[in-house]
Amino acid sequence: MSEHTMRAVTIGEFGGPEVLTAGQVARPEPLPTEVLVRVHAAGINPVDWKTRSGQGMAGLQRLPLILGWDVSGVVEEVGFGVTTLAPGDEVYAMPWFPRPAGGYAEFVTAPSRQFARKPSTVGHTEAAALPLAALTAWQALVDTAHVTAGQRVLVHAAAGGVGHLAVQFAKHLGAEVVATARESRHAWLKELGADETIDYTRRRFEDVAGPVDVVIDLIGAGDATDVRSVAVTRRDGLIISIPGGVSDDLATAAGQAGVRTSPLLVEPDAAALTAIAGLVDSGAVRVEVERAFALEEAAEAHRLGGTNHTRGKLVLEVAR
Repeated sequence: MSEHTMRAVTIGEFGGPEVLTAGQVARPEPLPTEVLVRVHAAGINPVDWKTRSGQGMAGLQRLPLILGWDVSGVVEEVGFGVTTLAPGDEVYAMPWFPRPAGGYAEFVTAPSRQFARKPSTVGHTEAAALPLAALTAWQALVDTAHVTAGQRVLVHAAAGGVGHLAVQFAKHLGAEVVATARESRHAWLKELGADETIDYTRRRFEDVAGPVDVVIDLIGAGDATDVRSVAVTRRDGLIISIPGGVSDDLATAAGQAGVRTSPLLVEPDAAALTAIAGLVDSGAVRVEVERAFALEEAAEAHRLGGTNHTRGKLVLEVAR
């Protein structure tokens, strides 16, 4: 490997996990106001395997493509004009989303102000698990729902990457938290702050969850979770539908019940990442990494993630 190339996992066509191929590619160079970051770890998210299969954000990408938006690493070089970071700084980010960021690689470049200093109390593996999931939960609860103390928040798919962080953020904001997940996850979710847990495989959540002020729906229209959530939401309450936006069926049902709805697509936000790092360092929030893989094991990681039954996050350890 020369200083002009780097290890990376690319896809040349959309398809199954087998299209993920490890090899050598050109190393990027930072433009003015950008930083070059040596990636120590890259988080994996559902949008990664959806995009790989031709769904997700595939329409915004060009092939060949390096997947991955979550990164944690060390600043290697700064472009002209950068004043907030310097070589040697430990940072984490969700750069460029939804445009390609190239996280499954040894180096990434992006605007310096999309990066924040990583939490000092965790390593790069844990830090890389945070950005996309944590920003999604934060932007839903803080920026969109404006959750306040005393409200009741229902989090669907609470044991997943976004869900387990949403439980903690909602609790930090003073809300009463109701979480849906398999029973095997209940004790852990209560440790994270859930006040009530519902095993969706045994009970219909709409029979026992309500009333709530805010629903964080991380499942969507697959089993009509979005529409079913209307029944437990107070009038003028809010359902934030994250996987695919607000469906026509949800819009109709919510409108008839006087319930508000909102889609959400996460955005890069270094200020929020700084606040989140503070919560992690204070011990108020922790991130769960179920398993870490080597960069070359990306296909195996995608196969496991695609089962949709992981606890917390999966991460690629790039610098091993």
